Amino acid sequence: MQAEFWRDFPILQEQIQGEPLVYLDNAATSQKPQMVLDALNQYYRTSNANVHRGVHSLAERATIAYEIARDKVADFIGANRKEIIFTKGATAGLNIVATWAERLLKPGDEVLISIMEHHANLIPWQQVCQRTGAKLVYVYLKDGQLDLADLKTKLNANTKFVSIAHVSNVLGCVNPVKEIADLAHQVGAYLVLDAAQSVGHIALNVADLACDFMVFSGHKMYAPTGIGVLYGRKSLLEQLPPVEFGGEMIASVSEQDASWAELPYKFEAGTPPIAEAIGLGAAIDYLNQIGLSKVTAHEANLIAYLLPKLQQIDGLTLYGPKDRQNRLGVFSFNLEGLHPHDVATALDYQGIAVRAGHHCAQPLMTYLGTNATVRASLACYNTKADCDRLISGIQATKEFFNGLI
Repeated sequence: MQAEFWRDFPILQEQIQGEPLVYLDNAATSQKPQMVLDALNQYYRTSNANVHRGVHSLAERATIAYEIARDKVADFIGANRKEIIFTKGATAGLNIVATWAERLLKPGDEVLISIMEHHANLIPWQQVCQRTGAKLVYVYLKDGQLDLADLKTKLNANTKFVSIAHVSNVLGCVNPVKEIADLAHQVGAYLVLDAAQSVGHIALNVADLACDFMVFSGHKMYAPTGIGVLYGRKSLLEQLPPVEFGGEMIASVSEQDASWAELPYKFEAGTPPIAEAIGLGAAIDYLNQIGLSKVTAHEANLIAYLLPKLQQIDGLTLYGPKDRQNRLGVFSFNLEGLHPHDVATALDYQGIAVRAGHHCAQPLMTYLGTNATVRASLACYNTKADCDRLISGIQATKEFFNGLI
């Protein structure tokens, strides 16, 4: 019997173009369970106040709820609460790390990333290397996933940072982070992990992964938009300077000088995303309540069900690993002779939401020899019936456009 997580998500009752919604754009953003919607409503109805600043009852309620959310995140990824920085998203966290890297890098140093990186984990490093004279080095692919032999060849004593996606938002492949961390540390490099596509799908533990920094966004794991997390080893975060300045992040201020608050607050200038952090905590509660291992197993069953069905469609090119091992539920493909936007539009007419475009990974598209792809991506609330709708929708799209030729 299939898990019926979809019952917890009100938006999935919507109809699109007169058809029941099949939402398969989860790599872009996930839908929100009732538990998260209730947490946001409860905060605004009963506890809306700024945090850390007031002694009145509402301020104390808000502060307690905000800091409990930090504790939930820390427990969820196996970190110390002082190592959890709330940001507006994964992109903001990567930029904080890159800003620190700019102080360390010099001509002749190298930053190693992969060709599959999202622009959020590419452009900050590109800009830092341009400003410092460091070299940006790319690891390429083999059989639709990271070429580990290429990575080993390119790692050297000049490598100061390795910044890599845990899971590709285009290929769906799961990169061997623990092995990469060991290799990076052998040459004295820091490992920065973009976990935006793995969080909420598989268990993450920063000690097991051995990463020095990790970022993710709440909105891809059933939490609200506008909230993300930067994890960093405490010893490293203590070295990082703040990148934003203002209220809340200071210990003291004089006319000509200031000192910074302790971790994690020196990185949280101004009014933070209070409701969003509380919503993130509620999303973690939801995942813990149903069991993340159950989510992982459910999605693995869907991957095993959908992958061969996609591969059997004539004229469909599927990118990424060709078997279900070492991949999560992200499927990027093209249909011969059809533009991805036309395919996505045709699927939308059938109530099926997918993404079409370069997925903020233009260098990867160039490497793959295409300008764009269609992307269907899974979450816990998807079902085998959703997968069947996608397959029949693709077949109907082919038949429609073939009829116009």
